Amino acid sequence: MTERIRIAIAGYGNLGRGAEAAIAQSPDMQLTGIYTRRAPEHVQPLDAAVPVRRLDDIAQHKQDIDVLILCGGSKNDLPQQGPALAAQFNTLDSYDTHARIPEYFEAVDAAARSGGNVALISVGWDPGLFSLNRLFGEAILPQGDTYTFWGKGLSQGHSDAVRRVPGVRAAVQYTVPAADAIEQVRSGTRPTLSTRQKHTRDCFVVLEEGVDAEQVRQAIVTMPDYFADYDTTVTFISEETLRREHSAMPHGGFVIRSGESGAGDKQVIEYSLALESNPGFTSSVLVAYARAAHRLKQAGESGARTVFDVAPGLLSPRPAADLRRDLL
Repeated sequence: MTERIRIAIAGYGNLGRGAEAAIAQSPDMQLTGIYTRRAPEHVQPLDAAVPVRRLDDIAQHKQDIDVLILCGGSKNDLPQQGPALAAQFNTLDSYDTHARIPEYFEAVDAAARSGGNVALISVGWDPGLFSLNRLFGEAILPQGDTYTFWGKGLSQGHSDAVRRVPGVRAAVQYTVPAADAIEQVRSGTRPTLSTRQKHTRDCFVVLEEGVDAEQVRQAIVTMPDYFADYDTTVTFISEETLRREHSAMPHGGFVIRSGESGAGDKQVIEYSLALESNPGFTSSVLVAYARAAHRLKQAGESGARTVFDVAPGLLSPRPAADLRRDLL
């Protein structure tokens, strides 16, 4: 039997727990450790046999790790952790601050090349699977327009950004697509839609004691890259309400390419996702791409990569001949 790919997880929040569950579904992988900034004794993995260690000690266990999945937040964690850990390990992450992906790629690429490692960045469903479908649409229908709609769903990255605002104890953020905008796009009319016309953002926030609510609201709605370009509603609630009404993490969305083929015929391509658990699905995508990262390393590659650079066959545990026979 081929040796299993040894996977480790850095960070054990919702995404880290999802990654552990996804690895357990992959017979060609084994989870060799969870690395956390919290006290390890306070972390309870799904499998009690999995060792939990301090993230600061991860270099001591390099020989046990083929691929390290980074499960930190995009706003504050990954900009530092991504390059630092890519210099030591083969890594992948779900960095999702779209406007900053080019500079993040450059930083991680330099670090990964210095260590001779492979680092897959911005892996998930958006960026990730949605990115691929935007590329397919543009390549197949060069005369056309691409539209991406998210939600309705809870955004992990945007929720994390709200929780980082001073005075916020806990928070969730939902992205809500405009139904009339989606129908206009599906009709093939190729409307011109502003950012505000396509989505709204709803934030539900638990405040720390004694905090000025209006100051917190202003900090959220004016936040660049996250909320400044959207109509954003901030609702202040209790911790009990947050637990009772906002504990699930659904999400989803659509990528639609509307255009014309060579003879002038209207064509519409649509890819959609309906997710009961955003972190559960994102971590499943990460684990599939961890397999690809390992194979790229074995092929002698190094440096940063995105989903655009990875052949789909590398994601599957099945041999290429089986894929041609059963899926092609």
